Amino acid sequence: MATLVDRTEMPASGRFVRKKPSIGTVILAIGLALYIVPTMIFVIRESWSGEAGAHGPIVLATGLWLLHRQWDEARHLPERPNTRLVWASLAVIVPLFIFARITQIVEIEGYVMYTTLLVVLYSLIGARAIKALWFPLFYLAFIFPPPETFVAAATVPMKMWLSNAAVGFLQLFGYPIGGEGVRIYIGQYELLVAAACSGINSIISLAAISLFYIYMRHQAEWRYALLLVLFIIPVALIANFFRVLILILLTYHAGEAAAQGFLHNFAGLVMFGIALLTIFGIDIVLKPIWDRAMRNKAGGVNV
Repeated sequence: MATLVDRTEMPASGRFVRKKPSIGTVILAIGLALYIVPTMIFVIRESWSGEAGAHGPIVLATGLWLLHRQWDEARHLPERPNTRLVWASLAVIVPLFIFARITQIVEIEGYVMYTTLLVVLYSLIGARAIKALWFPLFYLAFIFPPPETFVAAATVPMKMWLSNAAVGFLQLFGYPIGGEGVRIYIGQYELLVAAACSGINSIISLAAISLFYIYMRHQAEWRYALLLVLFIIPVALIANFFRVLILILLTYHAGEAAAQGFLHNFAGLVMFGIALLTIFGIDIVLKPIWDRAMRNKAGGVNV
């Protein structure tokens, strides 16, 4: 594999001179472009155009910015890569990628393509630099949709919980509502808590944006950052609970057409915004408490 070199040098004049890219670098760049572009077009068309992947462009832009921000520091951590490991990994990944491309399974194709890029990056800069870039590289994986099997397994209990919680809550206010599994009956209407309302989409989107926020603000305090991450799933579920309530009430009072039209997606956007602001609010409230507890702990140790 090619090795990464510093393309600038300091001559006797004291001025930096940028070297021209080598033929190997140009060939590698062209090969990666041919490898990446068709898959990314597929991901944009199949995932980013829907609610589940709406966060993809934001994650891509902020992830590349983070990578650029930390690149200069990471690339000066030289370490010789394990060439045998690189070729063995590519021997497994590339056929799997070809299979995913032929079958057009976007979830597999995206992640396999991304794994290939990580292997190539490792061959260029080594493991130490990869470790230094761990968060941007991990964060960029959110641009791809989660596997359907994972979504199916995760959404079933979420849909059941949301359905039962919404029915029980509205029964307290005397609404003629009942439920059976993920089906909700109110008045003359029957509603189905679908995967889009189950919370998994909001959890993934909220996790991506919240992780970026937490990393930028609290990357040096990993224990507090981890504590803040634990709030993401409960906040997303509660936000989707209120989204389901809104859609049920819209259906009952304004009709099915009103609830399933523009207001359906608008309710999702509003509740996602509220969930994100809730994470920010939890941070504002929790950080002073955490700092005070850390100071008290340090004071107790000193005594």
